[in-house]
Amino acid sequence: MGGGAVADRPRSAPRTRRAGSAGAKDSSMAKKVTGYLKLQVPAGAANPSPPIGPALGQRGLNIMEFCKAFNAQTQQMEKGSPIPVVITIYADRSFTFEMRTPPVSFFLKKAAGIQSGAKATGRDHVGAVTKAQVREIAEKKLKDFNTDDIDSAMRMIEGSARSMGLDVKE
Repeated sequence: MGGGAVADRPRSAPRTRRAGSAGAKDSSMAKKVTGYLKLQVPAGAANPSPPIGPALGQRGLNIMEFCKAFNAQTQQMEKGSPIPVVITIYADRSFTFEMRTPPVSFFLKKAAGIQSGAKATGRDHVGAVTKAQVREIAEKKLKDFNTDDIDSAMRMIEGSARSMGLDVKE
């Protein structure tokens, strides 16, 4: 069969493109994600000092751009509440970020009126929360949990409360 190397490839085998042959189609494709960064930042208090500055700086991201955008989006929230944020880092050093709700422990400490959980879990009891408070927390956190069932979310929160040394009352 004439044609050299083409005869060696079976007809059913797919043709492969060489790297860089996509041409102008690259601009319509999604940006290449190079990594993710998870941080917990106080609402309305993002600044370039540690831990935010070094974490973003070593990845080549614009620190002030993140701080301004984060503070603008969290200005309606309670100042100082810890906001988990997942930053998606792209190859061109741009980024997007997604904010989650504050951790369950933050809500539980606020509901029980305590500064910190028990030092010795299982032995020390530092406070109590009611089922109504647990339900309220579950409703706030439901979108971050891996369930859509409020009762399952309540059980998860009750477990967190017990591990913090809180009693769950009716």
